[in-house]
Parts: sequence; C-alpha cells; structure tokens
Amino acid sequence: MKYLQRLGKSLMLPVACLPVAAILMGIGYWIDPTGWGSNNIAAAFLLKAGSAIIDNMAILFAIGVAVGMSDDGDGAAALAGLVSWLVVTTLLSKGSVAMFTGVEADAVPAAFGKTQTQFIGIICGLIGAICYNKFKTTKLPDALSFFSGKRCVAIVTAGFSLIASLILFFVWPVVYGALVSFGEAIMSTGALGAGIYGFFNRLLIPFGLHHALNSVFWFDVAGINDIGKFWGSAEGGVLGQTGMYMSGFFPVMMFGLPGAALAMYHTAKDSRKKAAYGLLLAAALSSFFTGVTEPLEFAFMFLAPVLYVIHALLTGISLAIVALLPIRAGFNFSAGLVDWVLSFKAPFAQNPILLIPIGIVYGVIYYAIFRFVITKFNLKTPGREDDEEEEKKAVLSNDDFTAVAAIILDGVGGPENLTSIDNCITRLRLEIKDYTKVDEKKIKSAGVAGVIRPSKTSVQVIIGTKVQFVADEFKKLAKNK
Repeated sequence: MKYLQRLGKSLMLPVACLPVAAILMGIGYWIDPTGWGSNNIAAAFLLKAGSAIIDNMAILFAIGVAVGMSDDGDGAAALAGLVSWLVVTTLLSKGSVAMFTGVEADAVPAAFGKTQTQFIGIICGLIGAICYNKFKTTKLPDALSFFSGKRCVAIVTAGFSLIASLILFFVWPVVYGALVSFGEAIMSTGALGAGIYGFFNRLLIPFGLHHALNSVFWFDVAGINDIGKFWGSAEGGVLGQTGMYMSGFFPVMMFGLPGAALAMYHTAKDSRKKAAYGLLLAAALSSFFTGVTEPLEFAFMFLAPVLYVIHALLTGISLAIVALLPIRAGFNFSAGLVDWVLSFKAPFAQNPILLIPIGIVYGVIYYAIFRFVITKFNLKTPGREDDEEEEKKAVLSNDDFTAVAAIILDGVGGPENLTSIDNCITRLRLEIKDYTKVDEKKIKSAGVAGVIRPSKTSVQVIIGTKVQFVADEFKKLAKNK
C-alpha cells in the first residue's frame, strides 16, 4: 500500500497538467462538435493545444513516475523513464510486430494498437526509477569510466526495457483478447451486462485495458456499435436500447466525480487546502464539462485504491440503473456537459433531461461515501499526504551523519530488528520485527526532529532534507554490523 501511495504522489506532477488541457479540448469540441476543428480555426487551435498534452499523457506519466520514484528526483531518472517508454512502445508497435512476425500490419492483433497507454507509461517510469536507484553509483573499469554512475542508467534501462517488451509481447494480446471475449459474453445480459461493463470500464483504466471492452460495446467489434448507431452514422439503432452503454456515464462524470472532488477538498488538511483546491477544482471542471476523468481519477487511484474500487462499483450501478430506465444519451467525445447538450439532437436520444436529477443524487452519494471512507480509514487523498513540506524545515542538530545513523540504529534495536530500510524526502522509513525493542528517547537523542510509529512494524524518523546522507550511513552501518 505504501508503494502505491508513493506511486500516486509521483503522478501528481503530470496529473496537474491534465485538467486545463481537457477543458481546452472541451471548449474546442463545443465550438465545432461535428468537424472537430475542420470547420473553425479557433476550435482547431484549442483542440490541438489540449490534445498535445492529453494524447501524450502516457509519456508524462513515464517521466513523472521515474522522477517521483527515484531516490533523489534527479533528471537522469526522467531520462531513463523516457528511454524505457521509447524502447517499449517502439518494439510493441503494430509496424514492429508485423516485422517480427512476418505478417501484414492489418493482421497484427488489435492489442498492439493500444500499447501507448497510461499503464505502459507507469511501467516504463518504474523501470527507469528502479534502474536509476540501483545503478546511479555504479563504477566501471577505467576504459569505460565515461559511462560510470548516472550515465550508465539509461543504457541499463534500455536493456531491462527489452526484457519487459518481450514479456508484454506475449502477455498483452492474451489479456486484451480475453477482455474482448468477456465483453462479448456479457452483451446479451441487458442492464446487468451494462452494469458489469461500467464496473470493468473504470477498473481497467489504470492498466489501459478499458479500450478492449470499449471496442465491444461502443464500436462494431461485436455488432453493438453503440456510438455509431446512436448518432445515426450506422444502421440498426433501436429506440430505447441504443445508447444504453453510454447513458449511465453521465451521472458519474458530470456529478459523481465532482462530488468526490468536493469530499476530498473538505477532508484535506487545513495547511494543504489551498493546494488541493487548485488541483481538485480544475479536475472536477474537466470531468463535468468535458467528461475527461483521468485528471481526477489518477489523483486518488494509487493514493487510495479502495476509493477507486468504490468509484468503479458506483459507475457500474449507474449504468445498470440508467439502462433499466427510459433514458438514453450518448457522446462522441465523453460523457460531459458538452455531449449531454448535443445528445438532445441525436436520433435515438430518450429523456436525456432526466439524467440531471439522477446526477444530483449521484453527486450527493459520491460525496457522502468518499467523505466517510476517507475520514474513517485516514486515506492519503490529495491534501492529506504526510507533512513533508513542513518537515523540510526540520533542522538536524548534529551534522555527523555517521553518528546520527549509529544512534538511530541502536534506538530501533540494531540491524537484527530491521526488515526494510527506505527514505523519502524528509523521513527515514524503517520496517521492524519487534516494536518493543524501539527506544524513541534514544532515537531523539540523535538530534532528529521527531519519531512517528504508524504501526507495530513501522518506524519513521523525521530528519529533514538531509535525510539522504543519514540514510546512506544508516544502510552502511546496518550492512557492516
């Protein structure tokens, strides 16, 4: 869980770029909903500006995760994440796969057309960060000394990315194909199937595999083609049926997720409310106005996974309920205000105005559930993270890092009582075997700013910005003893 929370925090920087980009695209789409910029130069300008960021979200994630998960946030880690992304996505592109397998590009499995996803970006970022943390201090023979240290990280990352690509080459199409088959299996179950689809649609977003299910229900993979039929661009639409795999998303995206954002804002720490307000407001507007939910979902997806599962369940329930009612609305872009307004003109629209009262109820439900769960389980949603900014001001009263590390090591019961040693920007994070052997008074005598014990097996020593020096000495002492 701690690893996921650290991953979630590393995504905050790239996620902060997304809401404004989504709103720019939404305004452009509103100006020219049929031509997507071909009929209006202002719309084209806004759409291209927004899509430059939204369409490259995965690259931002690769870089952001690499920096955030690295020990010291060095730019070499960002370069490693980008190298991994370029290697993996190039090797798994449809053109490359066609070359490797000796088939025509059209015969390559559809899965390889969906590899440039946020999930692959996160995987590449993690590969880059792991390689950086492991090899940034590597010393090579004199003949190769130019490539020692951080310069070898990108090279090593490329090697590990080759291995990851080889694994994904076999795994990715199997998983993708299985999800398509699953979607085809539930398509005959009516409203229940719509609910199951809605649940997995959200649940699969972190892995970028929701495209597999979307292809079954929104497009013509299995004959449903909900989007094409709803807007009359394809034949076979049925009034009261067509649109059932889109309508239930409107209450969630227009009202539910903004309600969740409000709950996260109200539960943020007072010292963090202003910072949380900027991110959550922009993300909520993005969801309501354009139906682009990733800026908000990725803001709590890894920080509080339980909330994301709840969100997926509520989405599934919304799709099932709306599918049972005489309500049908659809979208070309996503389930935001823009497409909801345009839905009134669609040939298979049915009572779209009723989505508003349903959405208001859903907004209240999201707010109540998110607020309760966040406070009950003390989840680290935006604005509730550990107070690292305040801890950066902490001053270590003793600059003899070896001596400080030795006192802390003795205070936690010695190396034999340790199971894990790690550090963040301000804290030395230790996992221990026996909590009774921890002497907080002894640890504080080293001149540290404080000691926190989140659980019986965890000890966190607040040191401040010099934590890396203490952590390095601590690891050496623990290893030598």
